[in-house]
Amino acid sequence: MERINPPELGKPSGFSHAVVAEGRVVFLAGQTALDATNKIVGAGVVEQFERALGNLLTSLRAAGGSPEDLCSVTIYIVDMPDYRAHAREIGAVWKRLAGTEYPAMAGIGVSRLWDEEALVEVQGFAVVKPR
Repeated sequence: MERINPPELGKPSGFSHAVVAEGRVVFLAGQTALDATNKIVGAGVVEQFERALGNLLTSLRAAGGSPEDLCSVTIYIVDMPDYRAHAREIGAVWKRLAGTEYPAMAGIGVSRLWDEEALVEVQGFAVVKPR
């Protein structure tokens, strides 16, 4: 996998401008902070982000991948000012769970998610080496 960050676009922080990969594509459904009983857990955006990202990575591992295989991630955010206020904490969660190799990423503000209690949803795709 090659992460491409052209200098004329400015240095990215917490994402890559482009990712080139060869292998088996794994599309990952949007994940919220649902627990095993399908209930949203976590009172705040940081806790919910940690659970949502953890759920996404669980799906990826089940498909034979790892966090380093993520090519693109989209984060849907209900309360953008709250998310931005906790950006450092959310970044620390990302680094702890997924490492410091960043995929192409986008954060999109939305009015609400499928589960009304959900504050964030994380969706993406990865490319893993053929088995």
